[in-house]
Amino acid sequence: MKTEGITVDVLAIASHPDDIELTCGGTIAKLVRTGHSVAIAELTEGELGTRGSREIRAEEARKAAEILGVVERRNLRMPDGNIEVNDANMKKLISLIREFRPRFLLIPPPNERHPDHVHTHVLCREAWFYAGLTKIKTTVGGKAQESYRPFMYFCYMQKFEFNPTFIVDITGYHDVRMDAIRAHASQFHDPSRNEPETLLSRPNFMNIVETRAQYYGQMIGVEFGEPFLSPVPIGVDTLFALKVAGG
Repeated sequence: MKTEGITVDVLAIASHPDDIELTCGGTIAKLVRTGHSVAIAELTEGELGTRGSREIRAEEARKAAEILGVVERRNLRMPDGNIEVNDANMKKLISLIREFRPRFLLIPPPNERHPDHVHTHVLCREAWFYAGLTKIKTTVGGKAQESYRPFMYFCYMQKFEFNPTFIVDITGYHDVRMDAIRAHASQFHDPSRNEPETLLSRPNFMNIVETRAQYYGQMIGVEFGEPFLSPVPIGVDTLFALKVAGG
């Protein structure tokens, strides 16, 4: 899925296929359906995953992207299980950011169970900054790119929990989120498949996914929510625009 010469409002970056759907799929579905353009990029094809294959996961990611309605889903094809924080990978992300020129980045959190997620956070955070430096040169399609730094990046929540800076109300978009998650069928419980069990393939995993969304939703007085971490304080125009759980 590739479209040349487009810019987007939000670029969501992850280590593996299905990471985005599981962490901020509801937020992306809401953004798209309220008039914003979103692109997704994974650093790896998830080829080390216990279940499924490179080809299966690519097709599942394509289906999930269609469900969410994103304008593009890109894969940078770094080696799964070996995402290195080096100059070559940094340049790939700088080039990606300069190509799409998003207002915001959605990226993994700094502290995570999977080392790939931690390394992806470092690459994304540093690329966010370095993409704005004019003396760092990158090209796309043989053409020099202009420097560009997104306004801000925010971290979605993966395995480890954090105290959110803000929570997005995804009530009304939760079903789309769950459909996009289920598109990655090879990763989840299916008694007909003869593959080793993982955290994601346990029978109760989908219940855990929904329960977390309900938990963070009730924290702001809504049905479903997705939590985010900001490196800077978040301001509001008025107290009356806040969503909070009643006392």
